[in-house]
Amino acid sequence: MARIAYDRADAAAFATTRHLDEDQAGAWRDAVRAHLNPGPGTHLVDVGSGTGSWARNFGRWFPGIRVTAVEPSAAMRDRSMVRPVADGDAAALPLPDASVDAAWLSTVIHHVPDLDAAARELRRVLRPGGTVLIRSAFAGRHEGITLFRWFPEAVRVLRSFPGVEQVTAAFGRAGFTVTALEQVPQVTAPSLADVAATLRREAHTPLQLITDAEYEAGVARLNQAALTETGPVIDHLDLLVLRGTG
Repeated sequence: MARIAYDRADAAAFATTRHLDEDQAGAWRDAVRAHLNPGPGTHLVDVGSGTGSWARNFGRWFPGIRVTAVEPSAAMRDRSMVRPVADGDAAALPLPDASVDAAWLSTVIHHVPDLDAAARELRRVLRPGGTVLIRSAFAGRHEGITLFRWFPEAVRVLRSFPGVEQVTAAFGRAGFTVTALEQVPQVTAPSLADVAATLRREAHTPLQLITDAEYEAGVARLNQAALTETGPVIDHLDLLVLRGTG
């Protein structure tokens, strides 16, 4: 069971406010190319594909790549900008053994209730030497994410997320080794004023799991700061790269 259910309201908020366009996500394109170098015929599974923005970007960035989108939430699948989208999750992927070259999990790992089961399932569907790329906010590594400046209470929620050590241990037991851990910059919004104007609580798991009073206090701090701060909002999320042995 995920931390939140991702109903229609959540999916609508996610589709409206959480997509990064190709320019905003350019550093992620470069990071994926550096660690995977996908080309024609590469088969990648987007696990927890949400409303499909990453699957779409991969198709645009890397001509000839084959992307299989897998998403457990019916509301998210209904909102997806790519088709088809398979029903499944990290522990139950609708794919044959040794059928994909890489797996992408973006802001998904904290919704996975059994990391060991997910790691074993990814090892099953990946070809020998296949790559797992996990984009995430990990417990204890929030300093580069703007959201937590205005909603410091949400750090409490982040502490309940899996840490890097917990994730790497689970994947290690399934036969993966860590090849990289790096922070990747992204242009989340053109300005803080834009963040304040478009913020949707339903689109952010940490904001859904703080109290109403804590959320309202954070909105007030954000709105006040947006009156004076200028320039683009640049966040840094982690990319954890693991590779199967054998």
